[in-house]
Amino acid sequence: MESALRPCHTMVDRRQSNRPPSRPRHDGEPGWAKGLRKLYDSVLDEPLPDSFDELLKKLDASDNGK
Repeated sequence: MESALRPCHTMVDRRQSNRPPSRPRHDGEPGWAKGLRKLYDSVLDEPLPDSFDELLKKLDASDNGK
C-alpha cells in the first residue's frame, strides 16, 4: 500500500526530462512568468458571482451591527 502512495520514479524522471528548460529572459524573468501574470490578471478581472456578492454584503451588515 505504501508503494501506491509514492510517485513512480521513472514517471517523475520522464516528466522532468521532457520539460524544456526554463530560460530567463534578458530582464531576468523566466519565460513562463508572463503567461502566469496574464492568467492571474484575467482571474482578477472576472466579476464576482451574485451569490458571493450577496454573502459579502451579509457579512458586512453583520459587522456593522456589532
